[in-house]
Amino acid sequence: MTLALTTLRLIAFRSHTRLDLELKPGIIALAGANGAGKTNILEAVSLLSPGRGLRRAAPTDFARKPEGIGWSVTATLATRLDPVELWTGADDSGKRVAKRDGKTASVLSLGRIARVLWLTPALDRVFVEGPAERRRFLDRMTLSLNPDHAAATVRFEKAMRERNRLLKDGVTDARWLGALEGQMAESGVAVAQSRAAALSALLEAQGEDEGAFPRAEAVIDGAFNAVLEEGDAVAGYARLLADERGRDAQAGRTLVGPHRSDLIVRYASKDAPAADCSTGEQKALLVSLLLANARAIHTGTGAPPVLLLDEIAAHFDAARREALFAEIAGLGAQAWMTGTEWPLFDALPDTAQRLSVFDADGGSSVRDAG
Repeated sequence: MTLALTTLRLIAFRSHTRLDLELKPGIIALAGANGAGKTNILEAVSLLSPGRGLRRAAPTDFARKPEGIGWSVTATLATRLDPVELWTGADDSGKRVAKRDGKTASVLSLGRIARVLWLTPALDRVFVEGPAERRRFLDRMTLSLNPDHAAATVRFEKAMRERNRLLKDGVTDARWLGALEGQMAESGVAVAQSRAAALSALLEAQGEDEGAFPRAEAVIDGAFNAVLEEGDAVAGYARLLADERGRDAQAGRTLVGPHRSDLIVRYASKDAPAADCSTGEQKALLVSLLLANARAIHTGTGAPPVLLLDEIAAHFDAARREALFAEIAGLGAQAWMTGTEWPLFDALPDTAQRLSVFDADGGSSVRDAG
């Protein structure tokens, strides 16, 4: 069974005044010049899942200028059961809201309906950027496998912000701090454990054999690992937070927790850190992890996720592009890909849907390329 969008409608979204698409399962190739609006379509699809989308933009950034208000994304999603209509857009205050089959739903709840994974050029530097970018990358993978992960992360960060504020203000009320530290301990351990479970599922789905894309080795590193190894990790973390109040007050932040962990990735067959690999090798490692993530979702839910691959074909030679297309076809996922020219997609199967994206009067436009 394939999880796939069958229709997509954009209204006043980025460069698109209005866009209505009838869609097929399998690979959807979008070709057009830079700035034509290809990535905007992928971004719209990414908003059918929790979070801020593949650009991590604010809701006010989605509105087409000069209109500035009223943007929306509507899609029909084929699932194992009945089709589901998903809608997300801006309310009167500009805040992003969502609906399922016409009824109000939380944005976080979208993760239980639409599993969406993406790779964008912005992720190409994830292995050489700071730990925060790798945590965000890991959290997206974790959320795709465990929809409860987002709520646990929100609870942890909210309690941590409040505790940090109290410590900064010199508040010493043990009961107040202890209550916040209890919330941090429960949710923080849940965050760390779901990350570890997700990474384990990914590495297992990746398999032992290296194919067209390199096998990655990965671990979650950081001082918080010692807390997780305790018999009662929640109680242990709560005690640690209480003991560290003085040091955290001086630092102005909480010094130990899942918010300080790092994802360490290596190119297995070369026994080399991903950060030391070439840009092409790093891209291949990212694709390897994405495909493993997709397989893990397929195993856990019975259907592969929707994949969004922005400018993916331009990074690989013809042989590796063909291998990527074959991997996706074998997975059975609906995969959206963008590129600036059609020759990049020469190896696509005949069943692929090809759409040309171009600038037109009144905004971006799309036509069937056959």
